[in-house]
Amino acid sequence: MGIQDTPEEWQVVETSTPFRGKKTSVRTDRVVMPDGSTVTRDYQVHPGSVAVLALDERDRVLVLRQYRHPVRHRLWEIPAGLLDVPGENPLHAAQRELYEEAHVKAEDWRVLSDVFSTPGGCDEAIRIFLARGISEAAGDRFAAFEEEADMELARVPLDELVSGVLAGDLHNSCLVVGALALKSALAAEGGLDALRPADAPWPARPYEA
Repeated sequence: MGIQDTPEEWQVVETSTPFRGKKTSVRTDRVVMPDGSTVTRDYQVHPGSVAVLALDERDRVLVLRQYRHPVRHRLWEIPAGLLDVPGENPLHAAQRELYEEAHVKAEDWRVLSDVFSTPGGCDEAIRIFLARGISEAAGDRFAAFEEEADMELARVPLDELVSGVLAGDLHNSCLVVGALALKSALAAEGGLDALRPADAPWPARPYEA
């Protein structure tokens, strides 16, 4: 690769956690800069997330529409959720989210992209999977609550999603990254078969296979 992100950690001389929420918290670090000075950095501590771009046999992507209070928008998104358990296998979490939010299962899984959602203010890492060979899941539907109880499901052609992203009509980060990454992968040498396997290492959120 010509360019590559690399892990690095600057010295932290003091840390505190002024806020703890149900799933996330806020941490304050005093960090030593290259010139020897120290600065304060506040950021959200996040367990990590997974998202699933589920593609059907007609090249349509399974999307859902959900209200997101912090941004005061009802957004079109792909199924996604938190890594609730430290060290949780991200593939298992992705399969769970696809079942719970869309009542769908998939035969073929690949890693589409790994991203840091907002690295300037949050340590959230997201693994976006590509799921193919999708079909209705067996058993009862998962009971939805709160915002999820009002979700709308649809299957939208990939090209329509890409056009919506470029037009500024679609804003959810996982949908944006997933749709553009899939479009790029389809055009690349090797196509989708060149994508990383579903159990590819994920240094940002190590897990047991």
